[in-house]
Amino acid sequence: MCTAATYRTKCFYFGRTLDYEFSYGDEVVVLPRNYPLKFRHADELESHHAIIGMAYVTDEMPLFYDAVNEAGLAIAGLNFVGNACYNHDFSDGDNIAQFELIPWLLGQCSCVNEAEELLSRLNLIDEPFSSEIPIAELHWLIADKERAVTVEFTGDGMSVYDNPVGVLTNNPPFNYQMFSLNNYMGLSPEQPDNKFGIKLDTYSRGMGGLGLPGDLSSQSRFIKAAYTKMHSLSGSSEQESVSQFFHILGSVDQQNGLCNVGGEKYEITLYTSCCNTDKGIYYYTTYNNHQISAVDMHRENLDGSELSGYPVVDKEVIKYIN
Repeated sequence: MCTAATYRTKCFYFGRTLDYEFSYGDEVVVLPRNYPLKFRHADELESHHAIIGMAYVTDEMPLFYDAVNEAGLAIAGLNFVGNACYNHDFSDGDNIAQFELIPWLLGQCSCVNEAEELLSRLNLIDEPFSSEIPIAELHWLIADKERAVTVEFTGDGMSVYDNPVGVLTNNPPFNYQMFSLNNYMGLSPEQPDNKFGIKLDTYSRGMGGLGLPGDLSSQSRFIKAAYTKMHSLSGSSEQESVSQFFHILGSVDQQNGLCNVGGEKYEITLYTSCCNTDKGIYYYTTYNNHQISAVDMHRENLDGSELSGYPVVDKEVIKYIN
């Protein structure tokens, strides 16, 4: 289970939590402009936008969980188990395997509008990467500094939803996630007004948020993250903006021991990412390391043809001050 969000101050930020019970061995990957992007059933892209993101790299193919290109377009794939449905048959359009979607879009598109153009002729194929890596049931948050959309493939076909809150979790489908916000429109950072006509006390700060969900279900995380993001304040400096973004996603952090997925395995927030899409800087923390680490794509040779990979730093760094 996961949560993705956008945030804008002077720059535009995009990131996500990845919540799961184990890691495949993820790393921050910089894919330069001339690294050949090969697709199973579409033409190879020999030259394309440079990309940075978190990925599992196997057989020289980065399988991105979330990524941003040098033009500022960002995508995250989130679990959509039980609802995702891809096509079995090929068509006259662009036949792209599910695991190829992020590099296929980010390699060619500079903004959400251009991504929608490509999506209009997309035929997403239910082909696994390999026998060891099965098909992932996902939906996607795609965003630039101007707008965000959610893309879903179900038994009814492809749906592209405008996403005015810039937040996405897992199930139910996005239109139901958005509808659920109607139940919480009365929440406020301000103290509530007494409508009873009798003397009542606001005995604590923060009572305007009474009723805000706090459990780990995907619907509750959507509401909590949307409320937190929509009311979030920070300065516009890079440090203030990045710090606040991690606080936004920290509101839906998953702790070890709270979500048993069977066999004494527990889902945790493996990593949280925040990318400055204007500067191409990918920040992240992990469950075992709360210090923010960063990889700047523009410190790499973006005209090169080789991947650069930085394994996740997953050991807690404690600064002693005495």
